[in-house]
Amino acid sequence: MRTNVLTVFAVLTIAVVLFSFQDNTLEQSIKRGEEVYGANCVTCHMQKGEGMEGAYPPLAKADFITKDKTGKKSIGVVLNGLQEEITVNGKKYNVPMPAQAYLTDQQIADVLNYVRNSWGNKAKALTEEMVKAERK
Repeated sequence: MRTNVLTVFAVLTIAVVLFSFQDNTLEQSIKRGEEVYGANCVTCHMQKGEGMEGAYPPLAKADFITKDKTGKKSIGVVLNGLQEEITVNGKKYNVPMPAQAYLTDQQIADVLNYVRNSWGNKAKALTEEMVKAERK
């Protein structure tokens, strides 16, 4: 009986440590992503992701982001830019976004983790490997 209790305790401890490490990794990525956002995205999408109506779409509480569960669409936009009209939260935007392919895979993952987990958005973490897989 004592062995079973110790085994369960050990397994739970390991699970908590791994879960905390994963959350900490996302937290660190978000912090790095905030810096990338400030250097590359804030001019158009604004400080709090509110965008500029009629020109640049919002990132805050944006259905374009929250519906992108895998992150592939968002990764593609950052890597390749966006030339066609899009609708975000029911409003149309048609100002082209240039590709940000000069950013490293890690920077793209970080900035998207920041955007996908700020201003009312909540999404799972993206990784450098996921960006690398989408880079053409």
